[in-house]
Amino acid sequence: MQEKITLDRPVIVEGKYDKIKLSSIISGKIITTDGFAVFKSEEKKLLIRCLAEKNGVLVLTDSDGGGLVIRNYINSIIPKDKITHLYIPEIKGREKRKSCDSKEGIIGVEGIECEMLLKILTPFSLAETVKSNESNVTKTDLFEDGFCGGKESSVKRAILCRELGLPTNISSNALLEAINILLDFDNYKRIANKIINNC
Repeated sequence: MQEKITLDRPVIVEGKYDKIKLSSIISGKIITTDGFAVFKSEEKKLLIRCLAEKNGVLVLTDSDGGGLVIRNYINSIIPKDKITHLYIPEIKGREKRKSCDSKEGIIGVEGIECEMLLKILTPFSLAETVKSNESNVTKTDLFEDGFCGGKESSVKRAILCRELGLPTNISSNALLEAINILLDFDNYKRIANKIINNC
């Protein structure tokens, strides 16, 4: 049996099935938004704010439009420096417990393989060392490599997102944050150069 990893901060997910999935691979607090119910729950909003005060929170919602709406709501109730957004890839299909596809036809957190979730969450394990800021990719790097601010930047950004297993509907700021969680500078440049050479 896979040993669970212990995270350095709580994780926010959408629903109970997401929580059950994460509970099988991590130790620590997992908070559900109960989907859009979080918008009307003052108690849930207060809980999320309180949990974020110490080390911040990890937000791991589905890669569909609903997940994006929930992320934006959490952005509005917690200071930006207390939120780290994590993303699952856009994978076509449906969860086993559901009888039909979701509106956008992609699986959510509950349907992602445990190995993929571990890969996404392990950088926040208490056992991991924190990455040095010296190797961070910057917004200038994204601009110079054509992933933002240019004529074809949205096309290149979508290719980069697919290459990294990220949803293609994230903003360039969210992409930058995700890149610095997933990659060091050298690996970013290797992938960026491959995309530039193929476009």
